[in-house]
Amino acid sequence: MSTEQQFSSNVSLKEKAVSFLQLVASGKVREAYHTYIGPDFCHHNPYFRGDANSLMLAMEENAALNPHKVLEVKLAIQERDTVAVHSHVKQNPEDLGGAVVHIFRFQDNQIVELWDIGQRIPEDSPNENGMF
Repeated sequence: MSTEQQFSSNVSLKEKAVSFLQLVASGKVREAYHTYIGPDFCHHNPYFRGDANSLMLAMEENAALNPHKVLEVKLAIQERDTVAVHSHVKQNPEDLGGAVVHIFRFQDNQIVELWDIGQRIPEDSPNENGMF
């Protein structure tokens, strides 16, 4: 068994989803794709074509524009082949950022489908509980 196959079988889908997001946030987009994205990957972000390459290029562009991006995972939940990750994402350390939920569907230990939903954090909110 190769090291990559062993890594694949010993790591939970939840850990893979979080690792994918951490790599992307740190600017290592191609490494994230090479390690975790399956050949039949599709996504549902309405601002880009639904194929892997379009989203990867958009993620690389965002990483280049925001080299100090911060991603703080607040919660990760796994049910069968689906993982949801709730995160606080800031384009830079001074940014209030947003609450983001990424939903991943896995097949054969690889990400084959992705949804992402986000909400900006308002400067003034009447909610005393905050977004997290």
